[in-house]
Amino acid sequence: MSSQGYPRQLRLLTAGDYRRVFETAAFKVHGKGLMALASPNGRGHPRLGLIFSKKNVRRAVDRNRLKRIARESIRLQQHRLPSVDIVVLARRGVHELDNATVHRQLQGMWRRLEREARRSSHGADLPGQESGDASRA
Repeated sequence: MSSQGYPRQLRLLTAGDYRRVFETAAFKVHGKGLMALASPNGRGHPRLGLIFSKKNVRRAVDRNRLKRIARESIRLQQHRLPSVDIVVLARRGVHELDNATVHRQLQGMWRRLEREARRSSHGADLPGQESGDASRA
């Protein structure tokens, strides 16, 4: 059961961690009212950071509810996700969605992120195809 926990190692903890994701985001996935930026981390497991601003989600109870759902979602999907640092950002109107809808949105975002990361890692190995790292060299 402990392998399904949400320890500190699964969280982005410092401003530098967040800054690195914003500056080097290799993947960007959208859901209704949510957006996730992700950057490879080389740690062997995903890490999650949450940004639910007061500007986009007015009430504290709604911000806390959305963060709780996002943490639960990553906790359950941590073994399927690639080793990336993920920052989830709220957009206007996300507080109007019910819990089940937010959870479905996050599940779809994790699937797309997993697919994009897999495609990116395979694309880097194939000659003649550009990937994010190969085009900078």
